[in-house]
Amino acid sequence: MLNVTPTRPINVFAPVILASTLLFACSSPHAPSDTKIQEGDVTAAEQLDKKHSKPVVYQVFTRLFGNTNSTNAPWGTIEQNGVGKFSDFTDEALAGIKQLGVSHVWYTGIPHHAVINDYTEYGISLDDPDVVKGRAGSPYAVKDYYNVNPDLADDPARRLEEFVALIERTHAHGMKVLIDIVPNHVARRYESLSKPDGVSDFGANDDTSVEYARDNNFYYIVGESFAVPEPEGDYQPLGGDNHPLADGQFDESPAKWTGNGSRAAQPHFHDWYETVKVNYGVKPDGSYDFPRLPADYADKDYREHAAFWADKDLPDSWHKFHDIVHYWLDKGVNGFRYDMAEMVPVEFWSYLNSSIKMKDPDAFLLAEVYNPDLYRDYLHLGKMDYLYDKVGFYDTLKPLMQGRGSADALESVHDKVMDIEQHMLHFLENHDEQRIASPDFAGDVNKGKPAMVASALISRAPTMLYFAQDVGEDGSEETGFGDPTRTTIFDYAGVPAHQRWMNEGKFDGGQLTEQESALRDYYINIMNVAAYHPAMAGNYQSIHSANRQSGTDYSDQQFAFVRWQDDARLLVVINFDSANSATFDLRVPDDVIARWMLEDGQYPLRDELEGSDATLVVSQGVGRVTVSLAPLASRAWTL
Repeated sequence: MLNVTPTRPINVFAPVILASTLLFACSSPHAPSDTKIQEGDVTAAEQLDKKHSKPVVYQVFTRLFGNTNSTNAPWGTIEQNGVGKFSDFTDEALAGIKQLGVSHVWYTGIPHHAVINDYTEYGISLDDPDVVKGRAGSPYAVKDYYNVNPDLADDPARRLEEFVALIERTHAHGMKVLIDIVPNHVARRYESLSKPDGVSDFGANDDTSVEYARDNNFYYIVGESFAVPEPEGDYQPLGGDNHPLADGQFDESPAKWTGNGSRAAQPHFHDWYETVKVNYGVKPDGSYDFPRLPADYADKDYREHAAFWADKDLPDSWHKFHDIVHYWLDKGVNGFRYDMAEMVPVEFWSYLNSSIKMKDPDAFLLAEVYNPDLYRDYLHLGKMDYLYDKVGFYDTLKPLMQGRGSADALESVHDKVMDIEQHMLHFLENHDEQRIASPDFAGDVNKGKPAMVASALISRAPTMLYFAQDVGEDGSEETGFGDPTRTTIFDYAGVPAHQRWMNEGKFDGGQLTEQESALRDYYINIMNVAAYHPAMAGNYQSIHSANRQSGTDYSDQQFAFVRWQDDARLLVVINFDSANSATFDLRVPDDVIARWMLEDGQYPLRDELEGSDATLVVSQGVGRVTVSLAPLASRAWTL
């Protein structure tokens, strides 16, 4: 049954925001535990001034966010299925995002990528469906880095102005702006209408008679023309709809290497055939045609990196992306999410990122890197701020959500990155991953709740949320290119659970079901603890092994850890078991009690998640808490 009236306003600062007050202060033994923060105690103006203990990133797929059309016809046109606009990010929408403790909004799909919709009246050339994935196109096949996706504008002629206005609105709500940069590849036909004077398009000055030259932007398959991949199954571009360019042909001679590195003139259907790989001075044999960065630069700061590159002769592609990122910094963008960063040499990142930090030392630089052997190089030599903790932490949490994993692995996998843990961004959903509620993943939004507590609270690193994750979107729509379970990034669509929160543009949750509304409240609680609790910027210690060895009923389906900084102490206990409650005496080891400087006595514990307060009893230097957790329940207790 739908809740057709708006949900009550949520005081996003109660109870976790007033970090400077007694809320997070260490209680003395037998201190009263009934101090409560009432709704209205913190104003909206004060919210904007709150200092984050760590960043929270909200990834939003921009063209889907504000779309109220619920048709969802497979391969539907923009007229049939609708599209969200920059203007849909109203003050109400941005306030709703801010409720989740968000510090940075990653607007996905901003740079102008190849699309099927006809914008020739604005001077934009038609894109060929044979080399575009979906009807709306992949945001990672960028066609013009100096402008934005015309689909997103109320007036395509003023699309850049409309995005700059959105940047300013986002800043007014106390949040910073991130956009994608995709240095590894660009659209098959890159063509910038908006490039500044003195800037040439990728490939415009290439010598196409050779496979490789240092200052070519692309690699070429000399003597061969590009051939459209053989379709797989019953695939047809645009689902078989007529289009003047959908003829199985695409004029590219000589053929270029494909974005994922394929050197075939006819790439495979599962290659990134809509893109071409960018050349950074890496020869076809893998050797480098640019200065190497000395190993000791891993210990040097961005200023020394910038000085190193200042007098070097570098490949043309390096300069092109330097110009691009500085163009967007000048427009007010506060940082970048770098797609497939490990496919680009680490020296390039040193050059690019040090130049960004010279302009804006607070710029937020997030990279998609999946090879753990490269993590430290891309952080220390490449000067990234943050990397995805995907193959470690996310891949360990996923089987736990699916009911087939052990929490024992969480402790060890987190320990492996302890020297860089503050740089390893955590997430449960993003545009590449299945929705938690999808039957192919967990099939139940509640199974994501304990994982979200672990993901958000275990680390000093940023936490990332994907839009509609907080209301349990299941990604089940069959929209065209690609399979369901992941909300489409290729086609026009409405996102049903998110649309119920949007409530026809009111952004008040007025159409959410009771379960969806409760889930959003839960996410608000978690994310405000993650964002603002002062212990989140401090120390971490697992107490999982100590409790596994304690002889109690604590099992491998529970996980416990502590965080602290100065007088702020946080004790987190999680039950991943979806079928069974867990009751046990939790042991807080003597070394934790000593670090927290607690004498023997009783200490009230306030639960920041579900309101289930408890008591820490310290006796002979060891702490114990009687814990009773329902299936999938968690506690985040402040001492």
